[in-house]
Amino acid sequence: MGDHILSWVTFLPLLGAAIILFIPSAAKNAIRWTAVAATAVTLVLGIWVYLQFDRSNPGIQFAERAPWIGAFNIEYFMGIDGLSAPMLILTTLLCFLCIPASWGIEKGVKGYMALFLLLETGMIGVFASLDFFLFYIFWEVMLLPMYFLIGIWGGPRREYAAIKFFLYTLLGSVFMLLAILALYFSHSPHTFDMTRLMLENSYARTFQIYVFLAFFVGFAIKVPVFPFHTWLPDAHVEAPTAVSVILAGILLKMGTYGFLRVNFPMLPQAAVWFALPMAVLGVINIVYGALCAMAQKDLKKLVAYSSISHMGFCLLGFAALTSAGFTGGVLQMFNHGTTTAMLFLLVGVIYDRAHHRDIDGFGGLAVRMPIFAGITSLAFFASLGLPGLSGFISEALCLIGAFPVFPALTIIATLGIVLTAAYFLWTLQRMFLGPLNEKYKDLPEINAREVFTLAPLGIIVIVLGIFPMPVLDLMSASLNQLAAIFHP
Repeated sequence: MGDHILSWVTFLPLLGAAIILFIPSAAKNAIRWTAVAATAVTLVLGIWVYLQFDRSNPGIQFAERAPWIGAFNIEYFMGIDGLSAPMLILTTLLCFLCIPASWGIEKGVKGYMALFLLLETGMIGVFASLDFFLFYIFWEVMLLPMYFLIGIWGGPRREYAAIKFFLYTLLGSVFMLLAILALYFSHSPHTFDMTRLMLENSYARTFQIYVFLAFFVGFAIKVPVFPFHTWLPDAHVEAPTAVSVILAGILLKMGTYGFLRVNFPMLPQAAVWFALPMAVLGVINIVYGALCAMAQKDLKKLVAYSSISHMGFCLLGFAALTSAGFTGGVLQMFNHGTTTAMLFLLVGVIYDRAHHRDIDGFGGLAVRMPIFAGITSLAFFASLGLPGLSGFISEALCLIGAFPVFPALTIIATLGIVLTAAYFLWTLQRMFLGPLNEKYKDLPEINAREVFTLAPLGIIVIVLGIFPMPVLDLMSASLNQLAAIFHP
């Protein structure tokens, strides 16, 4: 198994989905537990990868390579490095936690669980692929189950949200495909091998800029970068809880992952040319996303806009093209994945009980639901960047990396931290403090299953806030090597 560990991690959820298709639709619990088993084994394999990963090696590890479509030089090429390893582990963890969070799904359980497992295979495949053709297939595979999960199991405007998500992402995929073909034909002999394209990155500057922009549009829609962000609030609000967790925790990170895996190492001259615009867009994301979040009355929409703001820190850190900026950005990707997953799971908990998400409609819930209030406070404080919790260290590293290069923009970006603290604390006050709303005097406390989905994330938030080295050690060698392209 060790020689093909990435294939096992990638395709085990797909095997679970295939088994679910043979289980009778009426056996809902059997379907649920099969999905739990598939994601649990995948998580165990992900932990094994984490433990076996060589922190001192900046190159590709656990590589698997086999000829696939020889006529076009297409290979089955899988491998991970310090950039993709944290994302792969985060994906296996969140997918495992999302299955118990989906226990309340009663409509079409068989289809829901099968699509969710197919989605996990697509996401892991994106992070593990090193052949562009394979990468693109996994990228598209991921799109279909997400479309159906939102469109069938979502809220009242689910069809609109699903179609909007699909069209935006498909538009980005078209730009990305054109850029991939441009790189394929520019190399002699033609190749989709991403590692080879990273080594031979001395294309003409004009060519690099055009290809960079095409990739940028494809990845920016996923992040999402302003002004490509309008699909996100609709998708989040209408999606089921677990699907919102995956959207914010994993799918958004694929855009920023694409910048570091493709744009920067393969097109370095264009990356330098585009650094300032990218930093400006990052700051716009930070401040605009925070202002939009502050204006929301719907708790889920507030968390959605907070994601736009937090992903801006990744862009700002990356644009600096420094080791500290890259490290801060990737750590922010991981930490935001855990904190935003907590937030969306908590939104699901209160929605299941109150059947609405209107922030002003609550009040005094801390008296009735003290455990829920405590966990929500932890998630809020981690997301607003309280020192000692994971959100602080990653945002601080992004600002440390960006300040020497973009001092004015970095100073403006700190406004986002103040706004984030404002909207989270204001939300905390309106929901949990003051007199208890009489409508909710019998609201049940958070249950053991819900705590099970939140506790691992809460532990990670606290541990990485105090000691972030378990994740920093994974990525530092690879990101230092990437930074060396720009600062030899």
